[in-house]
Amino acid sequence: MGKLVIVGTVAFDEIETPFGKTDKILGGAATFIGLAASQFDVDSAIVSIVGEDMDQEHLDLLASKGIDLSGLEIVKGGKTFYWKGKYHNDLNSRDTLVTELNTLADFNPVVPDAFKDADVVMLGNLHPSTQLSVINQMEKRPKLIILDTMNFWMDNALPELMETIKHIDVIAINDEEARQLTGEYSLVKAAEKIQTIGPKFVVIKKGEHGALLFHKDNVFFAPALPLEEVFDPTGAGDTFAGGFAGYIAATGNTTFNGLKNAVIHGSNLASFSVERFGTERMQDLDRAEVNKRLHQFKTLTQFDIELK
Repeated sequence: MGKLVIVGTVAFDEIETPFGKTDKILGGAATFIGLAASQFDVDSAIVSIVGEDMDQEHLDLLASKGIDLSGLEIVKGGKTFYWKGKYHNDLNSRDTLVTELNTLADFNPVVPDAFKDADVVMLGNLHPSTQLSVINQMEKRPKLIILDTMNFWMDNALPELMETIKHIDVIAINDEEARQLTGEYSLVKAAEKIQTIGPKFVVIKKGEHGALLFHKDNVFFAPALPLEEVFDPTGAGDTFAGGFAGYIAATGNTTFNGLKNAVIHGSNLASFSVERFGTERMQDLDRAEVNKRLHQFKTLTQFDIELK
């Protein structure tokens, strides 16, 4: 069983979409990553921080999925990171209404001793210096270090982000962020430039239009599965990352072909995440459902061609 370290937020979200709205519900990058990775045969641990207001039932949910919580710091008297947002009708854009860092403002991640030899490290969206501090705690070089980031850090911590990128194997960003980071409009050129910085693999997420995987001169495209219902895209990117990292940790396959499969598994799990608000869909997702949809992915992309 491979070991996976997940670093990111365990948080409260309050969400409004054209299909309804919620009160405070469980969210956060590490939460979605962990729930997705739990679909695979992996030994995973979340490294994060929450306040005393985090409901025990939420922690019990994560523990019930086999996720080690010894790296989750609970601050007595503290409050958990909170985000409130409203999505526009197309669900591709949103307005952030409230962001409260709370305990996250003083987060110094500590990797549990039992996971300092992890095979895969999944660095969720956090300050790049925080991400780098996790890399520096590992006792040996992991088989794969995956980093998720966003345009906020490109605007406010670019030198630190560029330094951290030098130490990773895979970067996962969306198309807008890839263009901002490199100054290249062409995603092919953007991926080429990013690979010169450090990462061997570049994953560029395109939301409902799928994801691209780049490695040297190789390119792979995975479509997003057309869905009848999309309620809440909040955790889709993190669910994708969890499926991606979980598959790699479970198989140990870090070749281009291995990462191609990881992209498909990540896309597959993300297609479930958006069907309900927050983590609701991922909490009770079973393997039979996952495998059935994987076959749909295969049918969606497989075809025969005759060359004359």
